[in-house]
Amino acid sequence: MFVARSIAADHKDLIHDVSYDFHGRRMATCSSDQSVKVWDKSESGDWHCTASWKTHSGSVWRVTWAHPEFGQVLASCSFDRTAAVWEEIVGESNDKQRGQSHWIKRTTLVDSRTSVTDVKFAPKHMGLMLTTCSADGVVRVYEAPDVMNLSQWSLQHEISCKLSCSCISWNPSSSRAHPPMIAVGSDDSNVMYGGKVQIYEYNDNTRKYAKAETLMTVTDAVHDIAFSPNLGRSFHVLAIATKDVRIFKLVPLRKESSSTGPTKFEVQIVAQFDNHNSQVWRVSWNITSTLLASSGDDGCVRLWKANYMDNWKCTGILKGDGSPVNGSSGQPGAMNTMVGSTVQTSQNALNGSLATDCLTALLSLGLTDTAALTPPPPWVN
Repeated sequence: MFVARSIAADHKDLIHDVSYDFHGRRMATCSSDQSVKVWDKSESGDWHCTASWKTHSGSVWRVTWAHPEFGQVLASCSFDRTAAVWEEIVGESNDKQRGQSHWIKRTTLVDSRTSVTDVKFAPKHMGLMLTTCSADGVVRVYEAPDVMNLSQWSLQHEISCKLSCSCISWNPSSSRAHPPMIAVGSDDSNVMYGGKVQIYEYNDNTRKYAKAETLMTVTDAVHDIAFSPNLGRSFHVLAIATKDVRIFKLVPLRKESSSTGPTKFEVQIVAQFDNHNSQVWRVSWNITSTLLASSGDDGCVRLWKANYMDNWKCTGILKGDGSPVNGSSGQPGAMNTMVGSTVQTSQNALNGSLATDCLTALLSLGLTDTAALTPPPPWVN
């Protein structure tokens, strides 16, 4: 069993995303009430809302934190066709808000002609870069040339994916052997079109992103996608949330020295689980990439882990109200998790993509403590 405690989120509409900062001590939530809330964890383990403000003129789909090296910076994206960058400012000594923090909008990115469905910061070794994807099928990569001036962002790349985009994930590898890489998922409902996941790789010669791979076996709408932390591996691991949970391994094939095109990959599907018996809305890795969490319309978060033979299996099932899950008596005990206050009521009220209200909260909030259950590999200091 694990202990479930609820947070009175006080959002006036569905919660679509929950995001932790780098250290796991701060949390941001966003909602169809057009607001973002920031939460701080106290020494006693309780979460307190320290900021809440209207961010967009439409539903806010995603919110994400920049690496703390760049300050306390958030990005959000919305149905209103924009993405926004926010920075926390602490009041100056001569300010009446002395010592108090408040969030200010640094920029609004208005290039999309349709709903902006996801926003992600690039790995910090690439500098302060931000990627958005939109229902118009375009992925846009922005860069802040001066990290001290977050009001200036330049559009560096536009990648046309042909299909409506729903989610993006950067490959976090900092190895020189791995060029910058972005995975893009599509929620296009037409199953006749295969390849709902596309991989784009940066080419130093052309200074553009080119398609390196299409996962043709993914034919259903993709709701979330996540590269696992790399930790020095020569290959890449990608988790996908669609009508089930899938884990792919992308093994780079040896390049000829004269080749200037994108890397070719051997694509292997290493796991596929339909245990949720429903749409899967979020997938998220722990920091050592040894544990994957998924959330689905069954109202549960399921934890997946591979053994030394690389066979993946379910190691835990978390339910928002703390009640036992049938068949989970052998699961790890004493898991502390925090879940959004809407978990109970939303289960009955929601359907379709809006079910991310409770499920995202459950997934993201459950990860903080469960990640600590998995010891890091011996090569991680």
